[in-house]
Amino acid sequence: MNSFKVLMNGIIKENPTFVLLLGMCPTLGTTSSALNGMSMGLATTFVLICSNVVISLIKNLIPDTVRIPAFIVVIASFVTALQMIMQAFAPDIYASLGLFIPLIVVNCIILGRAEAFASKHGVVPSFFDGLGMGLGFTLALTILGAIRELLGTGKLFGMTLWAEDYGMLMFVLAPGAFLVLGYLIAIVNKIRKV
Repeated sequence: MNSFKVLMNGIIKENPTFVLLLGMCPTLGTTSSALNGMSMGLATTFVLICSNVVISLIKNLIPDTVRIPAFIVVIASFVTALQMIMQAFAPDIYASLGLFIPLIVVNCIILGRAEAFASKHGVVPSFFDGLGMGLGFTLALTILGAIRELLGTGKLFGMTLWAEDYGMLMFVLAPGAFLVLGYLIAIVNKIRKV
């Protein structure tokens, strides 16, 4: 299996956010800024890669009757480790993302890739699948957060580009997330059809 093709699949062809429309809860809830979107995407990427690798290693040891609970235990273990690392070394980002970090355990992107890919392929393709899906998710969340932050506050990654007085508060709030995501999905669909 071509690792580059597997990697690019998650970034472009089967982007979790823009194409598969998976993981909408953290997509809409954490992207009020580019930094939050990128941080959530990178956290999810870490869990995706680690869980994919471990699940591909132990796939033959897990009985079919407890496959999904076993996957969830593996995923929850990495989320717990991530949560502790973020609390210790990035407390501001951890506080900003809040409840969405523990919710990575039930993110349908991670469980879906464990079931659809990692449980059926070897370690190397599973690693690249996790990396590709994670980078696609990170890219989508960062773009969404950057647009919302720019239009809502006039900043980008916290750097002021224009006075906040000219920002539109709606884009930082929930309706702005839906609006920007809808336009981005439409743009991606248009590009994919060309």
